Amino acid sequence: MMMTNFLNFTKKKLRFLVLFLAFNAHPFFIQLSYFWILSLLGYLALKLSNPRTTLKPKDFDLFYTSVSASTVSSMVAVEMEVFSNSQLLLLTLLMFLGGEVFTSMLDLLFARYKFTQSVPNRVRSTPFSSTEKPQIHAKHVELGLISIIPHSESENHNLNLPKGTMVPFKDSERLKYNCLTYLIFVVLGYLVVVQLVGFSLVSLYMSLVPSATQVLKNKDIKVATFSLFTIVSTFASCGFVPTNENMMVFKKNSGLLLLVLPHILLGNTLYPPCLRLVIMGLRKVSRREEFSYLLKNFKDVGYDHMLSAVHCWLLVATVLCLNVIQFVMFWAMEWKNKSMEGLNVYEKVVGSLFQVTNARHSGESVFDLSSLSSAMLVLFILMMTCNKIL
Repeated sequence: MMMTNFLNFTKKKLRFLVLFLAFNAHPFFIQLSYFWILSLLGYLALKLSNPRTTLKPKDFDLFYTSVSASTVSSMVAVEMEVFSNSQLLLLTLLMFLGGEVFTSMLDLLFARYKFTQSVPNRVRSTPFSSTEKPQIHAKHVELGLISIIPHSESENHNLNLPKGTMVPFKDSERLKYNCLTYLIFVVLGYLVVVQLVGFSLVSLYMSLVPSATQVLKNKDIKVATFSLFTIVSTFASCGFVPTNENMMVFKKNSGLLLLVLPHILLGNTLYPPCLRLVIMGLRKVSRREEFSYLLKNFKDVGYDHMLSAVHCWLLVATVLCLNVIQFVMFWAMEWKNKSMEGLNVYEKVVGSLFQVTNARHSGESVFDLSSLSSAMLVLFILMMTCNKIL
């Protein structure tokens, strides 16, 4: 009995905390708390797990690495090959939970919860009197299409409604609620499917190509761990790679670079156009009203990554234009750079394309940046600035 009371008390306190954060806390402080808690938990997990080498990294270095992975900032304090397989998987989880697409999905969940909790505020306008009870099925409650007003809340609003009165959503509110729900599942599906496909293709490549397999074998890194870590890191725009040399050790593996390359854009600048394209496809297949509403009234949903069709086309054109400019400049200035020695024309083209795309996004390197000319580094700085503006 005491345990039940304690659980009920804890549940009420947690609900109060969530409601307080939803309606009172600024989004900045919510995100700050999220990343601090995630970083601290990541640090504790890294500290409790054993590294690959006998020399353990310092506590501050572990905390720095945890913060870097959680905030996908790709700042390295420890050589990546120091971490064991379990620690690499932990860093993968931190990058996944800290990625922009995942955190934007959390914002949608928070917005939907806030929307459902705000329904009692307009209960005065409902046509039901204090003696009437609407005919509503229990499944509608589970789907969130109605809101049950507790007795305490009805008192706070000075309403003459009995305890447990059910207030159905208006048609416009139900449509918006469904749109938020559908959008959450679309973002989650996009997040999982894109990375799952990338993981499968990279794993297959690393298993079938002897030169790539030998690199991982020499470094004692599992194929599955490398593939998952690299895809999640690239999609989240983090730039971590399980090898100390980043992607430079794979500069002759053009197939691997081409498989990783799309994820640089799919999880970053081209995410809004791809999301709109997915919703357009779902609308055509399912013919659901919610998908049409999302495409036409994207501003009402309040999701920053939902853009108009014109904006998406301009974004794609801008990304393509900037990448072409970088590629031409890189080709003209660094074609005979010592970092490209031993590569054929095809490998140079793929490597250059991979490098210039990463310069504006995830930050992985296939060439030694210290060997590049100052003019090229300045161009990279300008392009990184343009990427943040976009």
